[in-house]
Amino acid sequence: MPIAGLLLAAGQGSRLGRPKALVELAGERLVDRGARILREGGCVPVYVVTGAAEVVVEGADGVHNPEWRTGMGSSLRAGLAALPEDTDAVVVALADQPLVTSAAVERLLEAYRDGARAAVATYSGNLRNPVLLGREHWPSVHALAEGDVGARPFLRAYSHLVTTVSCDDIASPDDIDTPEDLERLRTLVGQESV
Repeated sequence: MPIAGLLLAAGQGSRLGRPKALVELAGERLVDRGARILREGGCVPVYVVTGAAEVVVEGADGVHNPEWRTGMGSSLRAGLAALPEDTDAVVVALADQPLVTSAAVERLLEAYRDGARAAVATYSGNLRNPVLLGREHWPSVHALAEGDVGARPFLRAYSHLVTTVSCDDIASPDDIDTPEDLERLRTLVGQESV
């Protein structure tokens, strides 16, 4: 059964001063980078939820969230609603976390193959992204995703069902919220061979 990838990229980046999806890092837009990481990690198909900026991403299907101004919760709900009926699980990632890697996605898929029906990447023991959600959990995730929170309320409320997957050695949850964050990550990525 297919495991889809879902990239949330609808925000306007108010503190950054422009939509994060369009920001370039190492010559690649964050939205393209996020979709590529999901594909390279093994997700098929890949969907990108947009809002503040209309973008087309090669190799991904677009989902417009008309309620993007209300926050990440509405983007997660719109993305889940758009997934094909035969999708058994989805890996959700955020466009503004460019140091999440395809290896982190692969680890979540490995947990899925080992029987996990909900899994989350952890860094220093903290639950972050990406997140894998089996279809049977989507109604609960949908009900709890409000405002600017996505799957976090579900992960907390149903922690007994969630498999944690340490990704400290292969990825980082650093996100881009401000121009300073962007400059710091540009320096980090410049030191990698991207």
